[in-house]
Amino acid sequence: MYFIKTPFWLRLIYRSCIWRKFTEDKVLYLTFDDGPHPEATPFALEQLALFNAKASFFCIGKNVQLFPEIYAAIITAGHTVGNHTQNHMNGWENKTDHYIADIQEASKLIHSNLFRPPYGRISFAQIKALRLHPSLPQQIVMWDVLSGDFDTTITGEQCAQNVIQHAGPGSIIVFHDSAKAMDRLHIALPKVLAHFSKLGYQFKVL
Repeated sequence: MYFIKTPFWLRLIYRSCIWRKFTEDKVLYLTFDDGPHPEATPFALEQLALFNAKASFFCIGKNVQLFPEIYAAIITAGHTVGNHTQNHMNGWENKTDHYIADIQEASKLIHSNLFRPPYGRISFAQIKALRLHPSLPQQIVMWDVLSGDFDTTITGEQCAQNVIQHAGPGSIIVFHDSAKAMDRLHIALPKVLAHFSKLGYQFKVL
C-alpha cells in the first residue's frame, strides 16, 4: 500500500522533511530515484531535454560507482543530484549508526546537500543523527506525488494519470530511473512532461 498524494498528517509527523514547495507559480519539481541506470537514466535525460525541463536525481552510491559517466551526464545537463544512500538502505530495518555510515559512504561520491531516504523510511533517531553530521546532506526531501512507476501491477498510463490528477504548483514528484520502472517510465514521463508543458508549467531543480 502507498499513497499517490501524500496526506497532510504524514507531512505533519515528519515536518522537518521537505514534502513540497509552497508557491502559486506554475512550477513542478520532478525527481528520479535509484539511478544512475544505463538505460532508464539516458531516457529520462533525453525526455527532459525535449521539454527544456530540469530535475533532481537521487542516486545510489553503488550505482554511481558502476556508471560514473551517466552520473556525470546528469550534472553536465544542469540537473541536481541527491544522496539516496550507498546501498538503497531501508532506515526502518537498520540501526542508526549503520544507516548513517551508509549515507557517509555515498556522500564520498555524491556531493549534495539533498538526501532522500529509500522507501521514504527513516526514523526520528536517524533524522537527529543526520543533523549532527553537518558534512552530510541536511535537506531531507520526500515528495508530494508518487507516480507509482515502481508498481508492476499498474500501467504506464495509470502512472501518468497519478501525476496529472494530483500534481499542482510546487509539487515534488517521484519517478524512478531503474530497471523495474522502465516499462512504465517510457509511457508516463513523456505524457506528464507534455501535459504540464501545455499548461504553462516549468520544471525546476530542487
